[in-house]
Amino acid sequence: MNILIANDDGVFAPGIQALARALKPLGRVVIVAPESERSGYSSALTLDRPLRPIQIAQDVWAVNGTPADCVYLSMNGMFDFEFDLVVSGINSGANLGDDVLYSGTVGAAFEGRLMKQPAIAVSLAGPNVRAYNSPDDYAQAAQWVYTFISQGLPSLPERHILNINIPDVEHIQGAQVTYQGRRSQSKPITTQVDPRGRQVFWIGLSGEAVTDPVKGDMQIQSDFFAVANGFVSITPIQMDATNYEILDSLKLQFNQKDF
Repeated sequence: MNILIANDDGVFAPGIQALARALKPLGRVVIVAPESERSGYSSALTLDRPLRPIQIAQDVWAVNGTPADCVYLSMNGMFDFEFDLVVSGINSGANLGDDVLYSGTVGAAFEGRLMKQPAIAVSLAGPNVRAYNSPDDYAQAAQWVYTFISQGLPSLPERHILNINIPDVEHIQGAQVTYQGRRSQSKPITTQVDPRGRQVFWIGLSGEAVTDPVKGDMQIQSDFFAVANGFVSITPIQMDATNYEILDSLKLQFNQKDF
């Protein structure tokens, strides 16, 4: 198996090193990741300048671009072989609920959405994760990913990926299939005046998780609930954001208007 690993924390991030180390028994593991942190870039592609992949070690490449750039290049001619699986992560911090709209980790995984096997975005969720600087801090999460893949990935519809959040706890309680939760409105922006007298702004912190009820006949919980209770959250997400449930009613509303 040929496995492509990308991330948005940069090619030297401890999470990606731990993941590559854990997955090597499964086959050839190739890292193609941004040369520096590119968090919050979602699925952005670089269209205004050339990209220059630089090999920094065997099967390790740094790219002067976004997470999605890295996967796009890797799957469209950068190598003379094809990949069987794309794994993005391990991200330093959670990607839960509305976070997936902005996440470069999820964006990289979405670039692998057309593969025969579902691409995977993996994040380590916990209040202290961003202070971790050693691959050993991600070893338990990386081992969980190895076990998950080695036991056989579930089948998904086309253009779907799995968004996985692993709680940073001593003992993981298990895994739950979850739906994507949601957050309340983001915190207000912060404004300051820089030393040259110019007003600058900081984006506000994310809003709090909204407590949603269970959904479906199987009583499925949100990704926020699972992680908060020590479970790995496994959420299938898709590229097609169309709300098919309201298509017909919306069309009827527009048919009644005269544009």
